[in-house]
Amino acid sequence: MTIVVAYADTPPGHAAVTGAVAESREGETVVIVPAVRGERIPEVGEVESRWPDLAGRVVVERGDLGDAADTVIQVAQRLDARLIVLGLRARTPVGKLVFGSTAQRILLDATCPVLSVKPAVTAT
Repeated sequence: MTIVVAYADTPPGHAAVTGAVAESREGETVVIVPAVRGERIPEVGEVESRWPDLAGRVVVERGDLGDAADTVIQVAQRLDARLIVLGLRARTPVGKLVFGSTAQRILLDATCPVLSVKPAVTAT
């Protein structure tokens, strides 16, 4: 089986990978897909060094669609993913209306279960 991670190099994106590690089963492949158009996607070695539990079972997909939500959904469908994991960030209702939401589109259009996670809150 496969878990697809909607990844961005942000605290919510890092929380998504951490969530995928926690949800993954032994030997299960975790596929990292860009959640932001034009986002720099880390190389496999970078992912494995940051999340050692993924060593030997992580794949990075760059995607060829212009829309990040469509890319994540397409990769999940093509791989018959068991789960999509994505990170959420706080947005105002007006911000969602004006700019749309990749996470919302993935949640509504995915054909497999979606786990949404938030980054841990740090005390200051």
